[in-house]
Amino acid sequence: MDAVRLIVTSGRALAAGGQVPDILTEVWQVQALAQAIGSRLAVHGPPELRGEAIGLTELAGRGCGVLHTPELDPHELRAAQLTELGDARQALIRLGTLLGETGIALVGVASAVGDEATYWQCMEAIDAADESRDRVMEMLRRLADRDAGLPQRAAG
Repeated sequence: MDAVRLIVTSGRALAAGGQVPDILTEVWQVQALAQAIGSRLAVHGPPELRGEAIGLTELAGRGCGVLHTPELDPHELRAAQLTELGDARQALIRLGTLLGETGIALVGVASAVGDEATYWQCMEAIDAADESRDRVMEMLRRLADRDAGLPQRAAG
C-alpha cells in the first residue's frame, strides 16, 4: 500500500480515539509508519533527503521504543503494509500533519492519566513525535529548495 493511504488510515484511527491503551497503540503505529517511511526515503528517496530520512528513522524508532509495543497481528501493523512511497512530497506533508496530531493526542493522554509512568512515557513520545515532525519539515524545505534551484543549506 502506498504511504499516503497508510497515513490517512493512521490519522483516522488516531482521531477515533478510545481508551488510553487504544490511543497509545495508534501513536505507536504512527511512529512505526514514520520509521518505515524514513527508511524507504533513505534508501530510495531523493539524495538530498537521505540524511534527514535516516534521522527520521532513528527518531521514530525512539518514539516506538518509549511506548509499550502493542500486541498486533502482523496484518494490523500498518508499517509492514508500506509497499511504495508514491509522491514523496505529498507523503511528507501528510506525515508531518499526522505527527502533529500525534503530539496533540499524547498531550491529551498525558493530562488525563493518573499514573506517573504513563505520563513520562507520553512526554518522551511527544518529544519523539515533535522531533520527527521537525525532520519531515526539513525534508519538505529541501524539496522546495531543490525545486526552486536553490543551493542546499546545512540543517540548523
